Amino acid sequence: MYLFFEEDGTFKVGTVLSQTGSAYQVELVTGRRTKVKGGHVFFEFESPAASEVMAKAEQTAAEMDPQFLWEVAPDGEFRFESLAGDYFGEEAGVIERIATLLTLHGHPVYFHRKGRGNYRKAPEEILKAALAAVEKKRLAEEQKKAWVRQMVDEMTVPKEIASQAITLLVSPDKNSNIWKALSDAASESRMTPLRLLLSLGAIGSAYRWHVDSFYAQYFPKGKGFSADLSLPSENGWEDLPIANVKAFSIDDSSTTEIDDATSVEHVSDKLLRIGIHIAAPGLGIERDSDIDRVARSRLSTVYAPGIKTTMLPESWIKEFSLDEGRAVPCLSLYALVDKDTLEVSATETHLERIRVASNIRYDQIEDEFSEEKLLAGTVNHPFAEEITWLWKFAKKCLADREAVRGKPEILGRVEWSFDLEGEDENAIIHLKSRRRGSPLDLAVGELMIFANTVWGGWLEEMNVAGIYRSQSMGRVKMSTTPGPHDGMGVAQYAWSTSPLRRYVDLVNQRQLISAALDRTPSYRPSDTDLFTIVSNFTLTYGAYSEFQRKMERYWSLRWIEQEGLKTIEAVVVKGELIRIEGLPFMQRMPGLPELPRGQKILLDILGVDYVDVLLEARLKEVLDETDEEALEDEDAVEEVSAESEAAQGTEKDENS
Repeated sequence: MYLFFEEDGTFKVGTVLSQTGSAYQVELVTGRRTKVKGGHVFFEFESPAASEVMAKAEQTAAEMDPQFLWEVAPDGEFRFESLAGDYFGEEAGVIERIATLLTLHGHPVYFHRKGRGNYRKAPEEILKAALAAVEKKRLAEEQKKAWVRQMVDEMTVPKEIASQAITLLVSPDKNSNIWKALSDAASESRMTPLRLLLSLGAIGSAYRWHVDSFYAQYFPKGKGFSADLSLPSENGWEDLPIANVKAFSIDDSSTTEIDDATSVEHVSDKLLRIGIHIAAPGLGIERDSDIDRVARSRLSTVYAPGIKTTMLPESWIKEFSLDEGRAVPCLSLYALVDKDTLEVSATETHLERIRVASNIRYDQIEDEFSEEKLLAGTVNHPFAEEITWLWKFAKKCLADREAVRGKPEILGRVEWSFDLEGEDENAIIHLKSRRRGSPLDLAVGELMIFANTVWGGWLEEMNVAGIYRSQSMGRVKMSTTPGPHDGMGVAQYAWSTSPLRRYVDLVNQRQLISAALDRTPSYRPSDTDLFTIVSNFTLTYGAYSEFQRKMERYWSLRWIEQEGLKTIEAVVVKGELIRIEGLPFMQRMPGLPELPRGQKILLDILGVDYVDVLLEARLKEVLDETDEEALEDEDAVEEVSAESEAAQGTEKDENS
């Protein structure tokens, strides 16, 4: 005797070995034995043999028309056996009954299950809607297959995919037919979706992918500013006093957002008054204004070789930039400095206007301000005396920080960036170098560190909320709580000197202005907005920095190819991490033998990968040289560099 039953949602037949009450011991056609409860049994039968039943039933079911079966099915609930009798008549045997059940169960659009073996046909309106959905799905599947074949066989990209190639990769809807087609075609072609779209020309180049994907993710509404944004007004600062100082700025020639200027006054034979003057957009950009919302959404200016996207509209930058000859509002920090010891005896903060006497471009005068000429007093420049004092003060600030750090900073390291002649990936690349720790670089960087340290302490002293950067155990973090920055050797640190470029600086400046004017601060210590800003800024600023590094790596590879190099020197930073000499490029080299940090090596160049921005190379030779710069405290170096770069408006590269 054979049994037709259901087990784990699957219809099966088997040979009955024994029966105890309503339970059966059954041997399946596979040879496996199983216990079947009586409630799971549809019926017993004597023939045909169990091994033949399911194959024949499935063949019969495949020939049955579910639409006709629906038409002949009675209204209300019915058993499958009764419908088999109506459909097949007196010929409805074991095969026909099982085939009917398989058809009912296999077409849930037509028949709704109401229990084991019981069904009800779908209402006509519901059936029509369901059939339309099935047809739509079928057509979509056909379309998907056609797209796949077009990409794989014809090597062309469907216009529906080409029109949204970047979006498909940046924010894919993985349930969409278009994504499924792209994914299937990529899998069949043994490529990633990105490389497939590149090979088909849907994305013009690796360069376009890197740039367009970044802006699609972080500037989905476009890089431009809305035309209906409010314009700056001088309301509130036209009555500010104009400071009687001879201020000057020091920036790269390409800088357009001049955040900071400095001044030096002789108070007496013993005392200097050094002024650090920071542009004051916080005076005009109120919290939650339309301009503030724009700045808060961007959080920073974006820099990369040949690329600059500002945090603020040009009209607001122009209004507050410390351009020479204009009376511009600024937040000034004055330090009273002993000429002999260079110790600071007092500091004051004032909201005022200054008239910048000169916008000095450091790349045009850097050779004149060599350490040798400064020591000899032979610098030929209108601001030679002032810059000499700033350099001396900067060296004192550096020495104080090094004493706290417990180790000196290695000065004189060279950083590399690019001048691009032309547009996009077709540009001709020129390398340019900049020596960190040069007198001008040191003066600007240390003054900004000094201001951010003093103002961070002042916010804490005045019990005014702020956003701080701290470092402990090598980990740099941002928070609303002041703490020491071990890598820089300062007690507290609050970014405040680049309010035209960084939103955190703009927030801190608002708080400093309120303290200077003895007004209620814009943000309370418990303000949830501050915590949100910290979180968003940390993520976004990190993404912007990663984009900058990626584009520096891209142009490094382009330069290597442009110069036709076959070998190149590198330095072991740590483990498998290496830095290419003369380029802003670091990467890991799996399989590199264990070498000491700072070891110089020579690499054979095998190729470049512009998509993953990787240099394909192998070790050719271990050189008999060591690079001391690789032994530096990288966290401290990056932080100090950031201050000098921000002050000089470059963020490593600003080809505006």
